[in-house]
Amino acid sequence: MGSTENPIRGRGSPSRIEGRFARTTRESAADTEALIEDGQRRGPDTQLMVENARSIVSRNQSPDVPFAQSINPYRGCEHGCIYCYARPSHAYMDLSPGIDFETRIFWKPDAADLLRAELAKPGYTCDTMALGSNTDCYQPAERELQVTRRILEVLAECRHPVAIVTKSALVERDIDILAPMAAAGLARVMISVTTLDDELKRRMEPRTAGPSRRLETIRRLSEAGIPVGVLAAPVIPALNDHELESILSAGARAGAKSAGYILLRLPHEVAPLFSEWLEQHYPLRRSHVLNQISRMRNGALSDPRFGSRMRGSGPLASLLRQRFERACREHGLNRAETPLVRDGFRPPRASGPQLGLF
Repeated sequence: MGSTENPIRGRGSPSRIEGRFARTTRESAADTEALIEDGQRRGPDTQLMVENARSIVSRNQSPDVPFAQSINPYRGCEHGCIYCYARPSHAYMDLSPGIDFETRIFWKPDAADLLRAELAKPGYTCDTMALGSNTDCYQPAERELQVTRRILEVLAECRHPVAIVTKSALVERDIDILAPMAAAGLARVMISVTTLDDELKRRMEPRTAGPSRRLETIRRLSEAGIPVGVLAAPVIPALNDHELESILSAGARAGAKSAGYILLRLPHEVAPLFSEWLEQHYPLRRSHVLNQISRMRNGALSDPRFGSRMRGSGPLASLLRQRFERACREHGLNRAETPLVRDGFRPPRASGPQLGLF
């Protein structure tokens, strides 16, 4: 693991923690980032690497999430959110779920073609496609690579429903695709707002859009006629849980019509990374935050059981749920959400993707 005495500028993880399947051993001496004037280390530059995927659609069997299939255009995420539950996926590639996860990003250049082939299969059954369920489909690399945009072009052509979750204002770039889809009942977006505190955001989610910018994105999507919601995720006890009502209120004022929340979970390598981060940024709160998480996670830092992994269990989790429901009632959220349309799906044409007219 790297030193935590000096944070790495612009990155979420303070170290290169080894993955649980590590086949190589890294010594801290190998982390040779030079110290700079303000006591921060220069972290490694972001590297983009091609992943030649054989398939692109992932199926989900979990009853905890509201989708049956998803697409992840990227593996790893430059946003650097320290709490990200997707970090352990880098361990399967003998890379660190710490700094490697946010600096060594794999992208799938053939994603749109693979999707086209999947949708063209005779036995394909149309169901809402989720984007952003693992790593953010609008992370910084998307600005140039446009993998997500090409995926949306295929879905639009096929009149295929899509649900997007993102922290990025870059989703506004694709309003020209999403607005016609939304008018046909084929698209909705959730904007994740973790905190309204700019300083906490900077420490916890270093390369994401700021809170006010995310709220502006909600407003712009709503004005374009795209159903948009606000997602308070993750809720972290003793750190940002007091903001739940404020986040939902701000989202509703910006134009959100729906809302959700997810309680923090710390699977595998995320637990020591988050603990290390707390020690670096909030040392006096570290024990209290972890104890509160444990109280809401059946005595552990991550509870994988269906039915509790997203919401937690026990009195504190029950209180959080009551607070969420009360705030939704107060701000008119989740009153009525029309299901996305599936019966208009048409398989892709043999020629290249063209946007359909709605």
